[in-house]
Amino acid sequence: MRKNIRAYISLAKDGAYLGIMPGEAEKVPCPDIGSMANSGGKCNLLAEKRSILFPANAQQRKKYAAKAAYFCDALADAAQEEPCLAFCLRAMQNPETAAAISAELDRMKLDGAKVLSFMVDGQSVLEMPGVRRWWGQFRRQFLPAGSQKVPCLITGQPTVPLATVPPVSGLSVVGGHARGDALICFDKDAFCSYGLKQAANAPVSEEAFAGVKAALDDLLADAPILAGMKFVHWYDKPLPKEDDDLMRMFGAGIPDEETDDEAEEISDSAYARQARLRADALVDSVTTGTAVHGLPDQYYILLLSGVKGRVMVRAWLQGNYRQLTENLTQWEADLALVNSAGTASLRPVKLTARLIRLLTRQKSDQNIFERMKKELAGLTPAIIQAILNATPFPDAVANRSLAFIRSQMFSSEDDDQPRKTPDPQACQWLKAWLCRRERQKYRKEVLTMEYNVNHPEPAYHCGALVAVYGAIQNAAMPDVNASLIDRYYASASQTPALVLGQLARMSNYHIGKLEKLRDYYADLRDETACAIGPDLPAVLLPEQQAYFALGYYQMCAKLEKDRRERIAAAKAKKAAVQTAAVQDTNVCGGLRHGYPEPLRVYLLRRLHQRQPQWGPRHGQYPAHRPPDDAGLYHRCGHETPHPQLHPDCV
Repeated sequence: MRKNIRAYISLAKDGAYLGIMPGEAEKVPCPDIGSMANSGGKCNLLAEKRSILFPANAQQRKKYAAKAAYFCDALADAAQEEPCLAFCLRAMQNPETAAAISAELDRMKLDGAKVLSFMVDGQSVLEMPGVRRWWGQFRRQFLPAGSQKVPCLITGQPTVPLATVPPVSGLSVVGGHARGDALICFDKDAFCSYGLKQAANAPVSEEAFAGVKAALDDLLADAPILAGMKFVHWYDKPLPKEDDDLMRMFGAGIPDEETDDEAEEISDSAYARQARLRADALVDSVTTGTAVHGLPDQYYILLLSGVKGRVMVRAWLQGNYRQLTENLTQWEADLALVNSAGTASLRPVKLTARLIRLLTRQKSDQNIFERMKKELAGLTPAIIQAILNATPFPDAVANRSLAFIRSQMFSSEDDDQPRKTPDPQACQWLKAWLCRRERQKYRKEVLTMEYNVNHPEPAYHCGALVAVYGAIQNAAMPDVNASLIDRYYASASQTPALVLGQLARMSNYHIGKLEKLRDYYADLRDETACAIGPDLPAVLLPEQQAYFALGYYQMCAKLEKDRRERIAAAKAKKAAVQTAAVQDTNVCGGLRHGYPEPLRVYLLRRLHQRQPQWGPRHGQYPAHRPPDDAGLYHRCGHETPHPQLHPDCV
């Protein structure tokens, strides 16, 4: 069993006490006798609590005297295989050395619950080969007497099965016990058969289960949490962590909310590009026959949680690594959606962050992970299985995403102004759910990352048309208290035939108040309305409501993109005018001083005609006079009967 060793009692190679060394930050394998250590006269060996090895007071010394004696007897037995363990026994039994060690432990503020071990000549006794050989023999005394050998369910070899198996640690954060949870457990007569007791109903050898337990403890230490479950996975061949696509997609982590101004495409990072290149090479190897060396052939996934001291296996998945890579690539393609600013694709996030969008938003979600554990425990395994196998998602994904959008759009934490655009990640759930249904219905993908005016679903364009109506109202009446979206989105998403006619009449009034963007909004409205077709849907089913929400979101992104492009074009035009004005001003200055007077008069007149707002004095004289046949005139407003510049212009 892996434990956190807080300190080592350091001894010299001749047995002299040297001091106390701090333990490692990571857990290390230690001998463990399981539940028998809870009995009054037994304890774990070579690594145990301070209250047993070096009691801090007389009360602890009296309480754990039997356990300390058992520990010392085991050390004496182990010293026959590894002689240096005799020094450890001498340090515990020597009153002066024990007192010095206790004083140092008190100074380091290590209480009785901290686990201690020994170190001889700079080497931990837990890593000595002789200790491991001794433990392999010592552990056999706990096997039931007279047991017959049966085939081990792990190795298939004849073995005397374990009566009780050591607990698996690492599930305390997902409902497990702090002391560990039993992977094999038969504590009721109804679970047993053929007169067998406890773990003999699922016989495993000590050596085989020790390997299983060590592997599970190691995997659970780094496994991410998904809806109250630990996501444990491995491959049949070693794979570097930076190449592990499962950890990249399903790992823990809640990102910050993406802002509309964020145009950075995170998915185009160097790491993501390398992952896509690996995936493409792996997929191409099937058709080209080019072998990709060093990659796994199989993957294995376990979803584990703890309940009442037992390990609960929520799901067990395994399959081909090449097919896994294809399916993960398909998952990323199904999620591809433009951000709310319309400038780039949404950045990738971990599955934990996406699962939050399947919970109805509440005013205060302080226990969001507890809600995920209760509400999504049954849905999450089905989602993961659909992702890994490229199969359709459960309908609950769409229903929960729509519920989240409704709760997000028509309520706010501050109870002031609700959000007018659906949550992007909730819309990603809808798009992925719809894409996999479309591949079954149309045999091809129709949904795209951005708004598709040629999509055959009328509900999709109904949502887009509502977004256009809202944008028209906002352009005509930006300070309105209750917007069109606040009043009509919910009803339009369910019964568009009853609502869109009224919204069309309102839009005619709003467009009449516009000046600059009247043609833009009118053309966009007419194009979107024509895409719906001749008949408006009377009632939208859940699938059609998903299309409605997605069409609304993508049209909002398109409107925002067009707005930003107009602003950028206006800024560019203004900058170009200012640049031209500066250039003309420089020319005027040169004409004042650098050319002969007849030529200078002619050039200034032509300059004023091209840029009337700029005179030789940098715009001091505006062009306001009409032509006069009585004499020559300047576009700056001055007249002279003489083909010379007016003195004020010169």
